[in-house]
Amino acid sequence: MTTTPTDPVGEADSVDRPVAASPALSLNWRPTLSVPPPRAPEAEPVRWWPLGVALIGALGLAAFVWSEHGALPAVLLLLGVGLGFTLFHSRFGFTSAWRQFLAVGNGTGLRAHAVLLGTTATLFALVIGTGTGLFGNEPAPSAGPIGIALFAGAFLFGIGMQLGGACASGTLFAVGSGQSAILITLFGFIVGSVIYSAAWPLVADLPQIPPILLSDHVGWGGSWAITIAALIAMVVVTRAVQNRRVPPPVGAPPSAAGLARILRGSWPLVAGALMLAVLGAAVLVVSGGAWGITSAFNLWGAKALQLLGFHPETWAFWDRPGQAEQLAAPILQDKNSLTDIGIILGAAVAAGAAGTWKLHTGLSRQLVAAGLIGGILMGIGARLAGGCNIGAYLAGIGSGSVHGWLWAVFALAGTWVGLRARSLFGLGVPKPSDSVC
Repeated sequence: MTTTPTDPVGEADSVDRPVAASPALSLNWRPTLSVPPPRAPEAEPVRWWPLGVALIGALGLAAFVWSEHGALPAVLLLLGVGLGFTLFHSRFGFTSAWRQFLAVGNGTGLRAHAVLLGTTATLFALVIGTGTGLFGNEPAPSAGPIGIALFAGAFLFGIGMQLGGACASGTLFAVGSGQSAILITLFGFIVGSVIYSAAWPLVADLPQIPPILLSDHVGWGGSWAITIAALIAMVVVTRAVQNRRVPPPVGAPPSAAGLARILRGSWPLVAGALMLAVLGAAVLVVSGGAWGITSAFNLWGAKALQLLGFHPETWAFWDRPGQAEQLAAPILQDKNSLTDIGIILGAAVAAGAAGTWKLHTGLSRQLVAAGLIGGILMGIGARLAGGCNIGAYLAGIGSGSVHGWLWAVFALAGTWVGLRARSLFGLGVPKPSDSVC
C-alpha cells in the first residue's frame, strides 16, 4: 500500500524484522510477516532553511516565553520541542498502529504502545507515588469519569482518526513536518472543539460514575503491577494475532546511518516509546499534570472567535471559573498550548534535519473532506471523552485509571468503523496482499 499525504505518521520499526514464516499461534520473538521488511532508503540531504527557521523559532520563542512568563512555561515549551523531535524521528503513530492491526493483523505498532504505556506507568508511579514535583507543583494522576460521554467521545475519535489521517499528537508533528493535508485536519479539530464548547450545556449532565484509580484501592505498587500485567497480555494477543494472519510488514521511512541517525532519524519505535515516556514524565514533574493536547485546540478556537468579534466568553462552557481564567490568560501561559506549539516546532526541526520537510500541494476534494470531517469528529470526541490518545489513553493508562483502558476499547471500535468509512473518500486501507502496510 502506498502511503498517501493523509498518512504521514506510519511507523517504521527496526526491532521486529523477521523473515517470512508460516502461520502459527506460537508466540515467536519475531512475529511472522508475509514478506521480509523493506530496507530503509537513505536519508535525503539536510534541508537547511526549514531546519534553521524552526530551530531559531523554537529557541527564540522559548527565550521570549521565559522573559515574559517565567521559567516554567519556557521549560514546557522546550519539552514540547523534544516531544515533536521524538514523534517525527520515530514516526510514532497511534492512528496507523490501530489501522495496521485491525486491517491486516500487524501488531508492531501496538507492541510499541505497550512499551510506551508500561514505561509511562512506571515513571508515573515513581513520580506521583513519591510526590516529586518542580516549581512548587504536586504531581497528580489523570483520572476521568466513566460514562456515556467517554464511550461516545472515544468512539467518535476513533472514526475521526482514520478519516483525518492522524491522531492528536500525529496531527501536530505532521503539521510541523510540512504535511499540508493535515492542516485541514487541524482546522477541523479546532472547529469540532468549538462546536463542543458551544453545545456543552446539552452534554454536561450525561450519566457517568466518578473516576476509578487503581492506586486508591491497591496502592501505587499494585496499580503498576496490574497495568504491566494487562500490557503483557496485550503483547501476547498481538503476537498471536499476527502469527495467525501473517500480515505485510510496516514500511520503512528514509534513515541516516551511524551516530547521524540520532539527529537525522529514523529511530526504532522502541527508542521513540522510551523517549516519549521520559519526556511525558518530565511534563508531569514540571507542571504537576500529565501531557495533554486537545484542550488547547478548544482554547485556540475561542481565541480566534474573539479576534473575529464574537464572544465565546459568554457561553456556559467558558463562563465557569477555571475555563474563564484559561480564556482570559495569554495562550503562551497555557500548559497544553505550550507543549503543542513545541511539538510543531520540534517536528519541523527533525524534518529539516532528516531532509523530508516539504509542503504537499494538489489536495483533492475527497482528501479535504475526509480531513475536515475527521478533524471535527476528533475535536468533538476528545472533548466529550475528556482527552485524546494522549490525554485519555496514554495519561489515563499511565496513571492507572480505568477510564484510559475503556477509552482504548471504544476508540478501537471507532477505528473499525473508520476503516470502512475511508473507502467513501478514496482513502486506502492495508490489505494482506500489500508489500507493506
